Amino acid sequence: MRFADVLSRRPVVLDGGLSNQLEAAGHDLGDALWSARLLADEPGAIEAAHRAYYRAGAEVAITASYQATYEGFARHGIDARRTTELLRLSVELARAAGSGLGREVWVAASVGPYGAMLADGSEYRGRYGLTVDELERFHRPRLETLAAAEPDVLALETVPDTDEARALLRAVRGLGVPAWLSYSVAGARTRAGQPLDEAFALAADVDEVIAVGVNCCDPRDVDAAVALSARVTGKPVVVYPNSGETWDAGARSWRGPARFAAGQVAGWRAAGARLVGGCCRVGPAVIAQVAAELASPGRPTG
Repeated sequence: MRFADVLSRRPVVLDGGLSNQLEAAGHDLGDALWSARLLADEPGAIEAAHRAYYRAGAEVAITASYQATYEGFARHGIDARRTTELLRLSVELARAAGSGLGREVWVAASVGPYGAMLADGSEYRGRYGLTVDELERFHRPRLETLAAAEPDVLALETVPDTDEARALLRAVRGLGVPAWLSYSVAGARTRAGQPLDEAFALAADVDEVIAVGVNCCDPRDVDAAVALSARVTGKPVVVYPNSGETWDAGARSWRGPARFAAGQVAGWRAAGARLVGGCCRVGPAVIAQVAAELASPGRPTG
């Protein structure tokens, strides 16, 4: 069944944070390539991490391509041909991890923001000093490569500002693969400070976009964002916040208490969320709880 058709029928469970699952398995992700480094060095570890989420009840695996870019790999001596292979491999690993489960699962090809390539925390600020045209030129080659690998959906994720959203929305046109657009937010604004209703509205009339929402944000910011996205776009809402801890880019570590609770999911679903999961620091145990919440027949359907 096509992924978009599933969304029209019922909520779908996303996975959790890939990086924390890899770290829990003992892998060091301290360099600038983050989890994308393992595409080249230890792809089996990525497949195992995806499988852990599928076994926990996730129906969608988000690939290890968030920080995988032609420019980023080039800085590490990996040429364009090999980068293309690694981007395609990210989709293949997620697909392979779901084989043999006895149920239908899907693959979302991750497309992180320009700031993820910089590896300096700027994906949580935006406003890189680039034009929309320049950002589109950056994103298009990777999007074309990932689309050619035939994922079920493209995850345009952790987008910090409307300029980058405009660039990504231009770049997905004509690729033949549906996409979701999710912003990283602080309260009722993007991380760059633009009103969230204006940010969501950019995707309202883009046929390629099948869901709009937020990710890698504090769970406390989700309730209002879900209702706003549903009202502004009329599309299904995607939501996968982080644990509620705060990323310290200088120390490259997470600080503060975890606030994600699966009990919040029922409210998100009632407000219009159709794709629900977790981002950084949300592991398989929590995703299993999310899956149970979404499977409960007593919950509102939105």
